[in-house]
Amino acid sequence: MDKIKIENLEVFANHGVFPEENRLGQKFLVSAVLYTDTRKAGQTDDLSASIDYGEICRFFDSYMKKQTYQLLERAAETLAEELLLKTPNLRKVKLEIKKPWAPIGLPLESVSVKITRSWHTAYIALGSNMGNKEEFLSRAVSELSDLHGCEVKKISSWIETKAYGVTDQPDFLNGCLKLRTLLTPQELLDELHRIEQDAGRVRKVHWGPRTLDLDIIFYDDLVLQSEELCIPHVDMHNRRFVLEPLCEIAPYMRHPVYGWTMMEGLGLL
Repeated sequence: MDKIKIENLEVFANHGVFPEENRLGQKFLVSAVLYTDTRKAGQTDDLSASIDYGEICRFFDSYMKKQTYQLLERAAETLAEELLLKTPNLRKVKLEIKKPWAPIGLPLESVSVKITRSWHTAYIALGSNMGNKEEFLSRAVSELSDLHGCEVKKISSWIETKAYGVTDQPDFLNGCLKLRTLLTPQELLDELHRIEQDAGRVRKVHWGPRTLDLDIIFYDDLVLQSEELCIPHVDMHNRRFVLEPLCEIAPYMRHPVYGWTMMEGLGLL
């Protein structure tokens, strides 16, 4: 991915743990690496096809001066998030905020916080077999669309399927969606659980009836296993009701572990 670099932009702002830092202010140095595709801009000489680094510098200056935070970590986090949300063509940012006048009572050149933040692509499976199933699924899509730092990019058709695992229960309505998100996998899982809970989901019987079921199937090409979360979804390759909707919205996407496309995976069932 191509990069545009901004190094040591000087900003006088009011951030710090001590009251006098917030009252008097001090100098900060902001550096950023902006990840984007400069190919079109390079071919056309059109600034709108790239990222205007002058505009980005003015944004850094304005944002740092308008806000007041105790921690550099908080300043860096919010600045990176706002930059990603408001800058077309920006895929990822590496951001560093230096504090050369840190009041620690010892000689030093500077202290700094450096973070990397980016957009991610997640695929979410949706299912319901209680009440107004289509309404539960549609409401979940709306709630995901409304989440800060999330954009629903594609939605599959809803398909009716037999229950999986515990089969003595009503048929399900299932589908999948593609989500562009700034959330981490754990943050996304927490939001999915909240949306399920808001829909009246009660976790009493494993694979039992539910108003709403939301599962993270993929998150970029991440392979992750924790106590709460397994990505890619550990059983998705056995689930036609997941693979069929995925084939509709991402037929040639490859499984990061097995290597087959969604179309090939469906053919293996």
